[in-house]
Amino acid sequence: MAERALVVVPTYNEAPNLANLVPQILAQDPRLEVLVVDDASPDGTGQIADGLVRDNPRVHVLHREGKLGLGTAYLAGFRWALDQGYDYVFEMDADFSHDPAHLPQFLKAAASADLVLGSRYLGGKVTVVNWPIGRLMLSYWANVYARWVTGLRIWDLTGGFKCFRSRVLQAIDLSQVRSNGYAFQIEMSVRAWRKGFKLAEVPIVFVDRTEGQSKMNKKIVREAIWMVPRLRLLGWFGRI
Repeated sequence: MAERALVVVPTYNEAPNLANLVPQILAQDPRLEVLVVDDASPDGTGQIADGLVRDNPRVHVLHREGKLGLGTAYLAGFRWALDQGYDYVFEMDADFSHDPAHLPQFLKAAASADLVLGSRYLGGKVTVVNWPIGRLMLSYWANVYARWVTGLRIWDLTGGFKCFRSRVLQAIDLSQVRSNGYAFQIEMSVRAWRKGFKLAEVPIVFVDRTEGQSKMNKKIVREAIWMVPRLRLLGWFGRI
């Protein structure tokens, strides 16, 4: 049986982007399918997703009751992917900050790795376009902090462009994942690493969104600050 890959795309008010993004994802490889996880977007994103589902059997949608957060959206997508028997499961933003053209290089790298991370800072080189300097510095030093505290020597621990082999998600107890903002990215990578899976990074160019609004806020930053040392402690006591 041919391998199957699912790209999980959480959405909240991404109507200007979704109809353009999904065809570009599907064009990258015939194995790719898309699952839109929409948090009851008031701008009609969910209805756009329904139309894409009607037009293409490689597109799927989960409708949730409200804005429940990035982490829980991905967990819902992961569980759906495992139930449906996909071999690879991607995380990808809906705002074109993650270029669909990078997807084939993830699949190539996943042939010899269990979790592939798209890196904006690989080797210390910054490949971020159109971010304000304050946002860039926050992201860069957050990764330095996360590497230092967790011990995981990955250049970009906070990035959200990833490809998991399904066995990684099966091995992680998803019910124990506590992060819901951008700390979710750190937590999932640390949990995979602690389970003994092989992680690899591929270089990507990250371009700030041109449509819609960023979901970053102070609550997300605070969660990341306290979650990182919590992960270190859980590792010390063999809890992850």
